[in-house]
Amino acid sequence: MTTCGRGFSRAMGASPHPSWRRALSDTRGRLKPEYDAVVVGAGHNGLVAAAYLQRFGVNTAVFERRHVIGGAAVTEEIIPGFKFSRASYLLSLLRPQIYSELELKKHGLRLHLRNPYSFTPMLEEGTGGKVPRSLLLGTDMVENQKQIAQFSRKDAQAFPKYEAFMDRLALAIDPLLDSAPVDLEAFQRGSLLQRLKSLSTLKPLWQAGCTLGAQLPRYYQVLTAPAAKVLDQWFESEPLKATLATDAVIGAMTNPYIPGSGYVLLHHVMGSLEGIRGAWGYVQGGMGALSDAIASSATAHGVSIFTEKMVAKVQVSSGGRVQGVVLQDGSEVRSKVVLSNASPQITFLKLTPQEWLPEEFVARIAQLDTKSPVTKINVAVNRLPDFLAAPSTPRGQPLPHHQCSIHLNCEDTLLVHRAFEDALDGLPSKRPLIELCIPSSLDPTLAPPGCHVVSLFTQYTPYTLAGGKAWDEQQRNAYADRVFDCIEAYAPGFKGSVVGRDILTPPDLERVFGLPGGNVFHCAMSLDQLYFARPVPLHSSYRSPLRGLYLCGSGAHPGGGVMGAAGRNAAHVVLRDLRSM
Repeated sequence: MTTCGRGFSRAMGASPHPSWRRALSDTRGRLKPEYDAVVVGAGHNGLVAAAYLQRFGVNTAVFERRHVIGGAAVTEEIIPGFKFSRASYLLSLLRPQIYSELELKKHGLRLHLRNPYSFTPMLEEGTGGKVPRSLLLGTDMVENQKQIAQFSRKDAQAFPKYEAFMDRLALAIDPLLDSAPVDLEAFQRGSLLQRLKSLSTLKPLWQAGCTLGAQLPRYYQVLTAPAAKVLDQWFESEPLKATLATDAVIGAMTNPYIPGSGYVLLHHVMGSLEGIRGAWGYVQGGMGALSDAIASSATAHGVSIFTEKMVAKVQVSSGGRVQGVVLQDGSEVRSKVVLSNASPQITFLKLTPQEWLPEEFVARIAQLDTKSPVTKINVAVNRLPDFLAAPSTPRGQPLPHHQCSIHLNCEDTLLVHRAFEDALDGLPSKRPLIELCIPSSLDPTLAPPGCHVVSLFTQYTPYTLAGGKAWDEQQRNAYADRVFDCIEAYAPGFKGSVVGRDILTPPDLERVFGLPGGNVFHCAMSLDQLYFARPVPLHSSYRSPLRGLYLCGSGAHPGGGVMGAAGRNAAHVVLRDLRSM
């Protein structure tokens, strides 16, 4: 078996290797005193918004506080020779219009589609030396049914119907993702012309209703009920229900038994790649390569992108309209509009002068639910994990299950529920829910020969520990060791393969990536914070109470995930407003 070199240490918080750093401010334009539009933050949504605005002739600049673009969709070489998708790690939700309209393939985007896509190994004792069972799901429905039949023949028959049911709901919601929500403020308080214009935003809702037809009440239950209740109506086998339930809780401080978790389930199955609905894949070169492709498309049309340029304040004229930004170094940059890819909390509570915002609006933003259960651990290993339920080959070559999302501690939905309850008490889960991905199984450019990068998306970990304690180095390492012990039970020898690791608890995700509370969606994807209530009611159309200031990140409709829809939709709203000035 080929193995890579050892001797690297754990690299929590380490800077990227110099060869991986990119001085974009030196290569993508000189800073000018004035632009038509300024975008705060070079996350993928901010880059998408800038690309569309520039294509429409709006001279746009993007300012990023970090040394690297991409926000949470970033590749960093935190351990020499190993390139990690340090935060976001999978692609599916990116809107197909963005893929085609920004010509991302032309600008270098390469994808590795995963098939199969889900692997759930079991921990089974007393099997008489037999290989433990596992559940492997992919695009072949016949093979899926064979896999599910190990646990329930009834579930095997029901699975195609469930998939068709969820596909129809995803198809119905599709139009809602690509347009601004119903503008309730314009409808309630605007002029007659504004009210008439706002009626056009009802069209996607009408389309959704027509697609669902008489089944609407049943689909409504998916959006509002606990995911466990929805899955119980379809299936009886726990391994299948628990595997599907991971999509209902991932990244969210919820569990399958809490109402509304069904929507999160839907949110994670409504994407597509290369025209294949529901497909998930790895970006060649890591998630930062996606951000680079969007940036390349944007700069090809004239967008200026500046790294290590932190926006300190939004500038407001005496007439109460945005007139640009002030950078941390004191530079003033004028613009007609400002789009913020930062979270609603950073945008409105830190960057915007409070005297220009209504007190009620500020209070609502401050009360947004940002609780996050996620600790992301990036691991460098010198060989592939060897699972008891699917033994590796003698030469250690990647097998189909290595390319999947590998779900551990996921044999039963009650395990997920208990892991959640631990976090409610301020304790990291005793048996954390673990989604393990090995992107280097399909993209060998990410690691030295024979080595691999492993992404561990784990939960539940509270932002603040019991007794009000903050996370420290000892706490981080203790939790990571617990996660590794769990993996070791499924894949003996894993701990001995570790070359280095990078641990990001909720406070670390907040500090490094600006994610409030460590929340990967900026704020919870709960029903009270979706559609025309995202981020708050009456301000869901990307506009803010301050004229000329817009939200274009995950805290706006349609929410989190590497989707790009918020950036694209916001750009179209801004363009309409600029034309009407």
